[in-house]
Amino acid sequence: MGRGRAKAKQTKVARQLKYTNHNIDYDRLRKELGADERSEEISPPTPSEQESERAQ
Repeated sequence: MGRGRAKAKQTKVARQLKYTNHNIDYDRLRKELGADERSEEISPPTPSEQESERAQ
């Protein structure tokens, strides 16, 4: 009970997000987030790499 208005608001916001055109400036976003110019992917160490580090 009493969830009708909250659900209606969520539905309205979700519909706006889904159907509005978002013009995102990715360069500005990258600068704002402090991303490096080079796009290197950082991957977590594999289990075998972790074992070799523990052995040392």
